[in-house]
Amino acid sequence: MSVTLATVSYLGATILFILSLGGLSNPETSRRGNLYGMIGMSIAVLATVLGPQVTAAGYAWIAGAMALGAVVGIYAARTVKMTQMPELVALMHSMVGLAAMLVGFANYIDPAAAGVFQGVEKTIHEVEIYIGILIGAVTFSGSIIAFGKLSGKISGSPVLLPGRHFMNLAGLLVVVYFGGVFINTHTVADGMTPLIVMTVIALLFGIHMVMAIGGADMPVVVSMLNSYSGWAAAATGFMLSNDLLIVTGALVGSSGAILSYIMCKAMNRNFISVIAGGFGTGGGAPAAAAGGAQPAGEVSPILAAETAELLRDSKNVIIVPGYGMAVAQAQHTVFEITKYLRDKGVNVRFGIHPVAGRMPGHMNVLLAEAKVPYDIVFEMDELNDDFPDTDVAMVIGANDIVNPAAQDDPTSPIAGMPVLEVWKAKTSIVMKRSMASGYAGVDNPLFYKENNHMLFGDAKKMLDEVLVALKT
Repeated sequence: MSVTLATVSYLGATILFILSLGGLSNPETSRRGNLYGMIGMSIAVLATVLGPQVTAAGYAWIAGAMALGAVVGIYAARTVKMTQMPELVALMHSMVGLAAMLVGFANYIDPAAAGVFQGVEKTIHEVEIYIGILIGAVTFSGSIIAFGKLSGKISGSPVLLPGRHFMNLAGLLVVVYFGGVFINTHTVADGMTPLIVMTVIALLFGIHMVMAIGGADMPVVVSMLNSYSGWAAAATGFMLSNDLLIVTGALVGSSGAILSYIMCKAMNRNFISVIAGGFGTGGGAPAAAAGGAQPAGEVSPILAAETAELLRDSKNVIIVPGYGMAVAQAQHTVFEITKYLRDKGVNVRFGIHPVAGRMPGHMNVLLAEAKVPYDIVFEMDELNDDFPDTDVAMVIGANDIVNPAAQDDPTSPIAGMPVLEVWKAKTSIVMKRSMASGYAGVDNPLFYKENNHMLFGDAKKMLDEVLVALKT
């Protein structure tokens, strides 16, 4: 393939990637967006493999790597559950970071690259390598820690070291200093020492950065690492003089940054404070020392049959799904209940909080998998004003996103965070296994309100009972 044809192919792939992002911005066009992305990636891979930069000797290595990647991808697609998607995404981000690191080192020590760049061009190329490895290392180690936290292998509680901000500042100064040393070296052997020192510091920074971030901020972490992986890919594109990698990396990096901003806004959080860490205690246990007044009162338990009766007698129902629904794999039963109620003339809608679940869009994906119609799934801002006219607000495994303390208690750790105002409905029903606090470790006054009922138990089991009671 000629250079001209490869360039045209890259341009076509870039357009398809942009169309893919546009399609993924809406559930109704997401399938088409995925298709555009797959076609664009296929064109990009073929244009690269058949391009002038790959020799015949490299085809065997490329084929082997693609076969290995295909096997791993197919295995993951067949075995990874929807509840494990957040940690899978974090693991994929780590692979992008690792690739950026390895490409950077390989590009630096490549004998064929020696003498190609001279003077200012050589300096620019070395800066590209240095920054590419730096971003890749932070992305790799940070994503590994995020994977551990999301999968439960590492505690979600923030690890706050004494003087952590000064440690980060000192690490940054050392990285800048060794960057200057690296640029002024004259041989590959001399340049490897500052490059390795910087890589170690970057790896430690990635670990420290994500370890200091609490469980409640993990959706922001996922989108942030998505952005980092994009910038790592763009840096790799600069190192390899590959325009497509640069553009694609910039698309992913910028879209991830925008998504991180949206997540922070949805949680009333400052992005810098998220990176600094310290919010969220790990989840599952009451956070008495976390600040904020502790709720008091008695809860009102409810049975599945009573829940079915309330739903049957309702005209307007809003369902708020959370991570508990994902863990119980209850989305299909939720769809069956929704279908039954809608057939009986009940207006059923879903309210989705931007940070529901463990990653952006987690609940939307689960509901789409269960074939819940897109036109009854609404964002938080579209539904909040409708709760006073709602007969039953049913919360399935959510906690922090329906916590009234965010509005009523200025001393609460989640004060100011926008939430779904389910307590304003005539009746609210919260489905939970126990009275444990949410992922942010903050107790929920909603449980003690007079118009709220608690349906305890596994979400799938209890919803199955509700469905049976509805049909009888």
